[in-house]
Amino acid sequence: MTHKLTISPVFQRFVEDELLPAIGFDADTFWSGVESIVNDLTPVNRKLLKVRDDLQARIDKWHKSRPGSDWDHSEYCEFLEKIGYLKPVDEFPAIDTRNVDAEIAEIAGPQLVVPVSNARFAINAANARWGSLYDALYGTDVISNSDGLERGDEYNPARGAAVIRYATAFLDSAVPLDGVSHTDVNAYGLDHAEDGVRLVASLAGGDARGLKDPAQFAGYVERDDTCQYLLKNNGLHLEILVDPNHPIGREATAHVADVILESAVTAIQDCEDSVAAVDAADKVDVYRNWLGLMQGDLEAVFSKNGKPLARKLARDRSYTGANGEDLVLSGRSLLLVRNVGHLMTTDAILDAKGDEIFEGILDAIVTTACVMTDRRRDALQANSRAGSIYIVKPKMHGPDEVAFTDTLFGRVETLFELEPDTIKVGIMDEERRTTANLPACIGAAKNRVVFINTGFLDRTGDEIHTSMRAGPVLPKEEIKQQPWIKAYEDWNVDVGIRCGLPGKAQIGKGMWPKPDEMQQMVDTKQVHPEAGANCAWVPSPTAATLHAMHYHAVNVPKVQKKLAKRKLASLDAILTPPLLTSGKPDDAVIQSELDNNAQGILGYVVRWIDQGVGCSKVPDIEDVGLMEDRATLRISSQHIANWLLHKVTTEEQVLETMKRMAVVVDEQNANDPFYTRMSDDYAGSIAFQAACALVFEGVNQPNGYTEPLLHQFRRQKKAQLAG
Repeated sequence: MTHKLTISPVFQRFVEDELLPAIGFDADTFWSGVESIVNDLTPVNRKLLKVRDDLQARIDKWHKSRPGSDWDHSEYCEFLEKIGYLKPVDEFPAIDTRNVDAEIAEIAGPQLVVPVSNARFAINAANARWGSLYDALYGTDVISNSDGLERGDEYNPARGAAVIRYATAFLDSAVPLDGVSHTDVNAYGLDHAEDGVRLVASLAGGDARGLKDPAQFAGYVERDDTCQYLLKNNGLHLEILVDPNHPIGREATAHVADVILESAVTAIQDCEDSVAAVDAADKVDVYRNWLGLMQGDLEAVFSKNGKPLARKLARDRSYTGANGEDLVLSGRSLLLVRNVGHLMTTDAILDAKGDEIFEGILDAIVTTACVMTDRRRDALQANSRAGSIYIVKPKMHGPDEVAFTDTLFGRVETLFELEPDTIKVGIMDEERRTTANLPACIGAAKNRVVFINTGFLDRTGDEIHTSMRAGPVLPKEEIKQQPWIKAYEDWNVDVGIRCGLPGKAQIGKGMWPKPDEMQQMVDTKQVHPEAGANCAWVPSPTAATLHAMHYHAVNVPKVQKKLAKRKLASLDAILTPPLLTSGKPDDAVIQSELDNNAQGILGYVVRWIDQGVGCSKVPDIEDVGLMEDRATLRISSQHIANWLLHKVTTEEQVLETMKRMAVVVDEQNANDPFYTRMSDDYAGSIAFQAACALVFEGVNQPNGYTEPLLHQFRRQKKAQLAG
């Protein structure tokens, strides 16, 4: 017992033995400050959650009083305004966020999101600031795997040549030479003129050319025969590595051994949807890795092909600038941390009444304290050169909840004697009440906002739950085609631009879910920068390098200036639920939808419950690997719950489907030595029971969230394993 808080021993040891010594902070002052924040803000947090429940109950009642009637959109919107769900959009408050790093304010590029609980993934994400384009092309399906270009155990020169051709074409697009192609270059060199250094490309006939835009040359490194030529386009750097002694460079034209791209400019280290942290011990694992990232000493040791390997944070990159002066670029992505939302509680600390405190309050305090240890070792710049702390806050419902986050961050700043607004906030626009009231949400934290982001899966899950009583929803693939989803994506950008985010903050788009389908990503994901987003999520460092090419092709600030003139997206479309209007689907469509949803639910839940894995590549019903986290689980479970409620399907059909799909999932995981089969004992499988509960109890889950049931069943599984 410390003061009137009851602190879990494992959490207290972490705080007092590791965290506080790292920042030179007194334990008594810390715990007293935590208690004060908890006592003052817990009642506010509870009140906000009650507002959520009350609004949902009134919406449910409104829909139930109109069964089978034609949809009256104007009446619905008037009702939402009357109950305080919908605020009038009468202004677009301009943000006034200051001390924002260039990676967020100025540079458009890919954004990685990884579970911070996995040290190896966390380090890989931090190091994904720079990536080999040659490796990204050679190792993925962007280069065909047929007709002599197959990947194999040995290096395939034909495939390598295809990689070089692709990369050279990219150079011609991003950093073109004056009147010739990079294909024509025999050698790259430097011209040391009085007014600075220029890149020179020598051609076969003895002619020499420079860059079409000489200002794109940024710097260089010369070491014996090896040269690194640093260039810049649309704010992003790229590097041409020349090495005649390299296995690739030895055979390549101009001895180009690689093209290195500035890739994941920013990365979100996630404490939320991709993490399975259900108790104090789990939270310590999460916090310890974040602390290690901020101190710069996090390491991950693992085995690959029978050999031990270690991962450490990458060093900074040093060049001689084009002006002759030293130039040092960070070797790592700028890191943001995603806290949990306002809903869940944690047993890491119990309050004076013996109740678990809100996990979001604890996250704000501890993740901020960890960032205060950002005392980097030699050759590692600080994470934020502007001195800011970046916290992404998910699953907030409306401006009052954003205002609560603003207050919480202010209290944390006071505890640690930080300047006001040091802690910046990223607003996840993934709940309908936030979408509809986005201008007011931004205004509620206008001095902190550095990020708004759309998320189709959570947003659809909330859409289904909010309109649960309105009627049966369309099949998932058809939901994607409805007017509300495009309006939602456009509205986010339109509001962000009108609130002054360009040049100060990120406007982001969602995750590419197929880490093995890189050609498809390259073909399609350019739509995100073309839509005015200056960052978009990717699932891996390789995907970040490939997606970076899109930001070389699209000048996002110019796109945003153009979009500022278009008509504001339709809020009416956003507030039109994606309901079935043409009668019940035929039996084959219903069964196919159930199969797809059930397989996805089980494939994700079995790893979450049995192994504590919050994010992984889960094969779908067609055996295509998808990166899954709780957002995908939320939409699938809410979809079946909706169809059960409106008698599109039956409990018997759903249970039969769940059991049949459990067999499929068991087979898909047959090679996992840590996997526990569900179909051998449905009643005894905690994972199977959890998956069923998410569906059969889905209507009654707060806002359709999966966390309460997942935490309940994961704690049960951990007790079984310990017992």
